[in-house]
Amino acid sequence: MKNHFATLTFSLVCFICLSAYSQNKELSRIGVKGNKFVTADDKVIVFRGLDTSDPNKLSKEGHWNKEYFQEMKNWGANICRFPVHPAAWREQGKENYIKLLDQGIAWAKEMGMYVIIDWHSIGNLRTEMYQNDMYETTQKETFEFWRTMAKQYKDNTSVAFFELFNEPTIYNGQLGQCTWPQWKALVEEMIGIIRAHGCTTVPLVGGFNWAYDLKPVATDPINAEGIGYVSHPYPMKRQKPWEAQWTADWGFVAEKYPLILTEIGFCGPDDKGAHVPVISDESYGDAITKYCAERGISYTVWVFDPQWSPMLFTDWNFTPSRQGKYFKAALQKK
Repeated sequence: MKNHFATLTFSLVCFICLSAYSQNKELSRIGVKGNKFVTADDKVIVFRGLDTSDPNKLSKEGHWNKEYFQEMKNWGANICRFPVHPAAWREQGKENYIKLLDQGIAWAKEMGMYVIIDWHSIGNLRTEMYQNDMYETTQKETFEFWRTMAKQYKDNTSVAFFELFNEPTIYNGQLGQCTWPQWKALVEEMIGIIRAHGCTTVPLVGGFNWAYDLKPVATDPINAEGIGYVSHPYPMKRQKPWEAQWTADWGFVAEKYPLILTEIGFCGPDDKGAHVPVISDESYGDAITKYCAERGISYTVWVFDPQWSPMLFTDWNFTPSRQGKYFKAALQKK
């Protein structure tokens, strides 16, 4: 009996050790090879994930916790995107906000999920004019943010991507003008700052029209190696049928460069929070997931929160919304 107990004890210790190892093992460094994202051993990886709401918001509400990350994993995500609003960054202060990011990255790693850190501004960084006060920033603050991120996470393989600026837009001229060469110069400045710190984390670059339009990449791509491109192809950006227009506007990029759609999603016209450009139905879900599957394009779905829209769940029991039911099934099927 004593030997049997000793064997059971040893087995339990081994199980605990193995569990701890699996939770704490490093995720493989993500890089770029041709038009694919790859792991350190050159295995192609396609991302299917979820966008969190701002860590500052979730922390204030008591939901920036392990349970939240466990639920994202349960839905089938292999990556999660943290939208850092400039106003929230200033409100918390650098040190406190980094603690929030560190916590989230550790929980994501424990679940085997990668992380995108997104500087979540909407507007014209050249003129420093923005769609809303929460997006207000300056070129200096933006550059300083990426300097801080590069120093903090250059050795953290769980942080796969730096999304340099959420949604560039001139808002039909209301926020001034910005040409592609002017935007390209700002982006290349940010990438240069990141790389100068020995940081190889993959920068992600969005196009104009609220990060929808990547057409200038065809003739004037960003002058930097090891990057990916971003589009946010919400359903109302174009009329049905979407596919040919998507290819002309942003999908062609995937033939030459890695591409990730860091915001997709939909809600019905009468759903809570319905607004332009997200109003649609499951036909959009079918179209965008099929389009991505056929071309090896990665995506993350907006947004894993019950207040921001289009919401993926309706309460803190994580009850799926209409689009939540759709994308939970799509992620779990991947």
